[in-house]
Amino acid sequence: MPAPLIEFPADDPERARQFWHGVLGVDLVPRPADAGSGWETEADGLRLGLHARGPGPGDTASLPYFAVADLPAALQRVRDLGGSVIHPGDRWAVCRDSEGSPFALAAGPSGEGA
Repeated sequence: MPAPLIEFPADDPERARQFWHGVLGVDLVPRPADAGSGWETEADGLRLGLHARGPGPGDTASLPYFAVADLPAALQRVRDLGGSVIHPGDRWAVCRDSEGSPFALAAGPSGEGA
């Protein structure tokens, strides 16, 4: 499985790209069209993403994405363990853990694609 992705929403994406470049020395480059909008980098085990802030459930704070082999089964485990699925999907879903903290799950390489 790939390293988890940490995604940040940004009111000013260019300013945020400059910030993360200055702090971590990484260049966030445009994502391929099939991966959604925004920018991403993967270097030294770090996967960091950035997108323009919008109205969705992943747009209020940073959001860690974890790849899972079987997304539907993982979403059921989230529910069974006291969490919630607040934005379901076939390739990724935004959830809350048992304490209300947001995170996302993405279908991994053996799933339907991340």
